Amino acid sequence: MLDKIIQFSITNKLVIGICMLALIGWGTYSLSKLPIDAVPDITDNQVMVITVSPTLAAQEVEQLVTFPVEQTMVSIPEIKEMRSFSRFGLSIVTIVFEEDTDLYWARQQVQERLSLAAKEIPQGVGEPEMAPVTTGLGEIYQYVIHTEDGYEDKYDATELRTIQDWIIKRQLLGTPGVAEVSGFGGYVKQYEIAVDPDKLQSLNISISDIFSALETNNQNTGGAYIDKGPNAFFIRSEGLVNNLDEINKIVVKNTNGTPILIRDVATVQFGSGIRYGAATRNGEGEVVTGIVIMLKGANSSEVINNVKDKIEQIKQTLPEGVTIQPYLDRKNLVDRAIGTVTTNLVEGALIVIFVLVLFLGNWRGGLIVASVIPLAMLFAIAMMNLFGVSGNLMSLGAIDFGIIVDGAVIIVEAVMHGITKAKQRYPGVFKLSQSQMDEEVFQSSSKIRTSAAFGEIIILIVYLPILALTGVAGKMFHPMAQTVSFAILGAFILSLTYVTMMSALVLSKKTKHKRNFSDKMMDFFQRLYRPIIERAIHKKMLVVVLASSLFIISLFTFFNMGGEFIPQLDEGDFAVETRVPVGSSINQMIDVSQKAQTILLSQYDSEVSQVVNKIGSGEIPTDPMPIEAGDMMVILKPKDGWTNAENREELIEKMQSSLSVIPNATFSFKSNHFEFVALCCEM
Repeated sequence: MLDKIIQFSITNKLVIGICMLALIGWGTYSLSKLPIDAVPDITDNQVMVITVSPTLAAQEVEQLVTFPVEQTMVSIPEIKEMRSFSRFGLSIVTIVFEEDTDLYWARQQVQERLSLAAKEIPQGVGEPEMAPVTTGLGEIYQYVIHTEDGYEDKYDATELRTIQDWIIKRQLLGTPGVAEVSGFGGYVKQYEIAVDPDKLQSLNISISDIFSALETNNQNTGGAYIDKGPNAFFIRSEGLVNNLDEINKIVVKNTNGTPILIRDVATVQFGSGIRYGAATRNGEGEVVTGIVIMLKGANSSEVINNVKDKIEQIKQTLPEGVTIQPYLDRKNLVDRAIGTVTTNLVEGALIVIFVLVLFLGNWRGGLIVASVIPLAMLFAIAMMNLFGVSGNLMSLGAIDFGIIVDGAVIIVEAVMHGITKAKQRYPGVFKLSQSQMDEEVFQSSSKIRTSAAFGEIIILIVYLPILALTGVAGKMFHPMAQTVSFAILGAFILSLTYVTMMSALVLSKKTKHKRNFSDKMMDFFQRLYRPIIERAIHKKMLVVVLASSLFIISLFTFFNMGGEFIPQLDEGDFAVETRVPVGSSINQMIDVSQKAQTILLSQYDSEVSQVVNKIGSGEIPTDPMPIEAGDMMVILKPKDGWTNAENREELIEKMQSSLSVIPNATFSFKSNHFEFVALCCEM
């Protein structure tokens, strides 16, 4: 089988050349469509049910909301586990399904049972809703809405939140790949009716009368139509209130023909709902932030580009003096991670090419083998796109070019050796003809190909245990094993076809070999190696003892060395978990946040560009932090401008020392990518 493939490739060089062009085109197209991210998505296949109940304490939330939701969901098939979280004003129930369960089928099952759960929850307590179709790594783009210089007094936190909810969010929701946009901070604008109990009692009016009057006088109705002659007149009554004055004029009760209006018993004004989160920026007071949440399975880089284009359009519709400024762009992290991988791959490829040319002693043979690297990469990328494997730190960073070119090196070296030996079969021939060259390439390749194939198959078998991993470990390391397997498979196919074809076409046909630097270098190593191997053969027991000792030492070192789940990424930003004592108010947390931001910006102005702190939970509480906790994002400037520290570790140490002067507050520094993965695992 292998011999026939080799023979076909050598005989039909044009066909193989066309196939290589097709591979280049396919790989290039797949590269443009390949989903790119920093790390694999390790989130469970899950559906989250969120119920906001602003008036209830944690005990009542657990009893009246969480428990009924759990009981109605327990009968859904294919559930792997179910966990819940109850705190003041919030209930979250997470239903984890088996990995092979279709997510949208699972959401349909949950939605059908939400109506049953709603009947079990007392009226007015809260309405359970499903969270967006996203994952823990779905927060791809975060921005802050603030006023420009000179407009600070024109727009307060309530106005900024209204702009976020009614202008920015509405337009972003239509962006392809965006599942939801969560508002954070500010005050949600409401119409507030502050009743006067003394006036209610004097006029014999109850609170239920107020509710009834507001409900019945705030709706539009229709009356079909009147057919009058050739015309039809459609009837509608307009009763929806539009402003504070119309609420003031709503009639609550008639007493002896005298109407009692809302304004007679209450004060109507603008107010805000109970909030469980806030946001501050650069120590300048409260701002409003927005979090763009990506649809599960979407290409993060493509979605972010779409969001950026949409943001530029939205800026044209904002009121004068209001601007949008991004502070956390997931694409920056992705670009840095992929840039690191790309740099390492390029440097590795150049080193491999240099070593190949140096040791083979033939620049043509070295370039043939080196050309397998980009072709095998294109094949691997095409297969990744075909099987839905994203390009990330784990998948692309695991590729070893030395393993990839192993088969090609064996083929080219065997062919070069066969050409020098051809003078024995063709006496008096100093340069082979094309037919003789083809035959020599076939003979040399077929003799060594079976052994080389077994070597590559053994390498592939090494990755089978990784493919057998399940759970979080499987999701993290499957892309690595798949990508390496694709690359080795591509290199195997190329060594049978492309390498043999190019060897017959490009390698020198001269049978005479002149000694070169490579031969002299190998002779030098041979002189060093030969006495060592001869002594090892005569002192077998000593070699066994040394090998066993090294093995034991390596085991001891392995079990005592440090480890981490994923490599640390230097993405240029910090996420600082900020906490104050349990039971502290949200205003206390805001005050601590502003003090910390002021310290960082004043003492580290050459390192820090801006600081944004998200306190508590947002509009969509997928990360339900309490009001006494916050995530402070410290956005750093380029390292070449730093003056207070030379590296991240030193900067973190100095910042922690500077922030320690703030009483009753703790600050924990971590990288943003860790924040993403931690949230992903929690979800």
